[in-house]
Amino acid sequence: MPPHPESWLRVTPQGLFCEPGDFFIDPQRPVDRAVVTHGHADHARPGHAAVLATPATLAIMRARMGEAGAGTVQQAIRAGETLVQNGVAIRLVPAGHVLGSAQVVLDWQGARAVISGDYKRQRDTTCAPFEPVPCDVFVTEATFALPVFRHPPPEEEVAKLLKSLALFPERTHVVGCYALGKCQRLIRLLREAGWDAPIHLHGALARLCALYEELGVPLGPLAPATVANKAALQGAIVLAPPSAVQERWARRLAEPVVAVASGWMRVRQRARTRGVGLPLVISDHADWDDLNRTIDEVGAPEVWVTHGRDDALVHAMALRGIRGRALHLVGLGEEEEDAPVAAAEQGA
Repeated sequence: MPPHPESWLRVTPQGLFCEPGDFFIDPQRPVDRAVVTHGHADHARPGHAAVLATPATLAIMRARMGEAGAGTVQQAIRAGETLVQNGVAIRLVPAGHVLGSAQVVLDWQGARAVISGDYKRQRDTTCAPFEPVPCDVFVTEATFALPVFRHPPPEEEVAKLLKSLALFPERTHVVGCYALGKCQRLIRLLREAGWDAPIHLHGALARLCALYEELGVPLGPLAPATVANKAALQGAIVLAPPSAVQERWARRLAEPVVAVASGWMRVRQRARTRGVGLPLVISDHADWDDLNRTIDEVGAPEVWVTHGRDDALVHAMALRGIRGRALHLVGLGEEEEDAPVAAAEQGA
């Protein structure tokens, strides 16, 4: 009988550890061997001796943390390839979260576990779409695992932004968004909606936009957001880290309309307390319906929840006869939405 994954995958202070393979998945502290699902700072940490990830994730890690920060030894593995480490077959499968993001598929002695990392099911032209993989244990995120979180089509949210621009053509629209993933996705959504004018970028976003283009994701004309020239930014779209739109930097723009693109904008009180006049519910994480749909599609009899609202998701699974377990991994789910601008400019 195949060994149950709970006998060979365990939670440690460093993170989730594959015992027979002697490696960690998204470890929070420096380790000898790390498999990294994607480049966000809560999953990709510096200081590992060896890092296995997709080529795009390794490139993102180097851009954000420097060559050494992405691991002393860096090994790229493309989607569909398999690497065997101490008898454990490792495969990376697209997660649909950001460019290069991947689920980690582990096969050992006839048992299979899939660690999702962060993922979404909505369409995103900046990265490969999520692929469900049947397994014995599915390790899922749960960032938006409450029934209130049902993300609308992102095209509808972008239409709200363009409608506001038409109503207030003399004002600058500044949109807070993650430097990695959300920024580039929002640019592509604007291009698809017909916005072909230059999109202005806060300095903290420029480097990763350039990297996306180097990796084959065209973004169209981009320009630096120089707040000294207010007149040039009238009627323009400016993208900036979410923290920047609440600081003096944004207030120096021409009568700014402040927007933030995030799944958390579903919570209106959160938008109001942040002074967000135009909340855009655009998320790079699966919502309540897509989390449950994904769990049903992979068909795992047991699901482990890594971070987010694990209690609601575990309860919903129990009603369907699926065994749920909260892993309580420390550090995951703390993406850079609330990071200070200085940290964002350093690639944190």
